[in-house]
Amino acid sequence: MSEERDDSQRTEEPTQRRLDDAREQGDIVKSTEVTTFVTLAGGALVIAALGHGAAENFAAQFRIFLEQPDQIAVTSQSIMALMRHVVLGLGLVLAAPLALMMGAGLAGHLLQHRPILTAERIKPDLSKLSLVKGFKRLFGFDGLTNLLKGLIKMSIVGVAVWTTLWPERGAITSVFDLSPGQIAGEMIHLLMKVILATLAVLAVMAGLDYFLQRYQFLKRNRMSRQDIKDEFRQSEGDPQVKAKIRQLRVERARRRMIAAVPKATVVIMNPTHFAVALKYEVGETPAPICVAKGMDAVALRIRDVAKEHNVPVVENPPLARALYAAIDVDEIIPPEHYKAVAQVISYVMRLTGKIRH
Repeated sequence: MSEERDDSQRTEEPTQRRLDDAREQGDIVKSTEVTTFVTLAGGALVIAALGHGAAENFAAQFRIFLEQPDQIAVTSQSIMALMRHVVLGLGLVLAAPLALMMGAGLAGHLLQHRPILTAERIKPDLSKLSLVKGFKRLFGFDGLTNLLKGLIKMSIVGVAVWTTLWPERGAITSVFDLSPGQIAGEMIHLLMKVILATLAVLAVMAGLDYFLQRYQFLKRNRMSRQDIKDEFRQSEGDPQVKAKIRQLRVERARRRMIAAVPKATVVIMNPTHFAVALKYEVGETPAPICVAKGMDAVALRIRDVAKEHNVPVVENPPLARALYAAIDVDEIIPPEHYKAVAQVISYVMRLTGKIRH
């Protein structure tokens, strides 16, 4: 298949079916930079909406550590009570922000692709234990690319953070002269500035990384011409097989049609190119019905079978051509041909003695 062929043969863009199969296997367009950006953006919104209140709550919960550390009793029971106080306090402060940021992280994935439930990625694969393949993953093109992206991202974000905090160095050094509540508020202010600077950088990196991941996804799923032909055969069926099936169906229909000729009332010929076999039973059929028709070799076969079973054959070229073009097998003749056909059937019935002259 395509995975076993040389990549140089995979020159065609993937079909929609190939992309759907890849997604079912867990191969999707997924940019960690987009997820990071959305999560951090959600964090910024959380801090903007809940930061001040959370900072005041944090200061109230842990004021004792800054203002009255000497009053903290150091006994086994007091330490356990203090630990419970710390855990509960942190839970109250961080529960809502963490829940909202987890929702933002999930949204970062949903923005890129719909939810997919597949076990393909967690199936045991002994090939993943290969040291050679592991070395290639770490030090191959993809590994070096990821390392380079990480270094570039850290450098750019570091520069953005430094340029944001450097003008605030005076405020940072004097922050410990403030009250705990003021310290928390100042930290929230600085944190928001750092996050906004980081978001500005990550927005650009997320956009570039998403298009890079999409390009690599499409490249991984490129197909060779043979892959496309194989997929077409699987979805539409092998053309040779379909042609054979059509041929068999035509032959079966022709045999059934020829088998109905002995029951016909009359066969109208042209005289060898067209043949139409009609059946009419007084009181049973409202009008003559075509039980067989054909041209050239089939027409001659209809005529021979009719003669073998003493079915009258009437040569009427205009009527034979008109009926052949106007009706299909098992159809009643059109009203505009009633008169001409009635004359033929009346003649045949008089000839066979079914009606008096």
